Amino acid sequence: MEQKKILLVEDNPDHEMLTVRALKKAHVLNQIIVAHDGAEALDLLFGGAGKTAPANPEMVLLDLKLPKVDGLEVLEKLRANPLTRFIPVVVLTSSDEENDVVASYRLGANSYVCKPVDFSEFMDATRQLGLYWLVLNEAPCARRIKGVE
Repeated sequence: MEQKKILLVEDNPDHEMLTVRALKKAHVLNQIIVAHDGAEALDLLFGGAGKTAPANPEMVLLDLKLPKVDGLEVLEKLRANPLTRFIPVVVLTSSDEENDVVASYRLGANSYVCKPVDFSEFMDATRQLGLYWLVLNEAPCARRIKGVE
């Protein structure tokens, strides 16, 4: 059985390191694929840029303020495609602006989490996200929903 993958879309190397560390410390041992901008995320999701197959993540942790293609556009394209429409997307961002929260949910985010500034709070929030979305949540299988419009 293929290991469940997490796609982390994060342009800040410090936040990337903290997120990966928090997941590992919480014993979330899933493969973590990192995209450093929105264009790279779309390539990984849809198999572009010389990749033969999409990454097929079990969940996406998505920052909003990204270079090249912003997180809201990534979310919109993810939800527009029948093969990626049901992948759980957690917006994990430093923005606490109401318009970002509303836009994220309007475009189909499953959750919106502001990155806590405190290190231990960040570690705990990331641990809880990983455990909920990868262990407790029951997402529809992509193979069962092919062709669903």
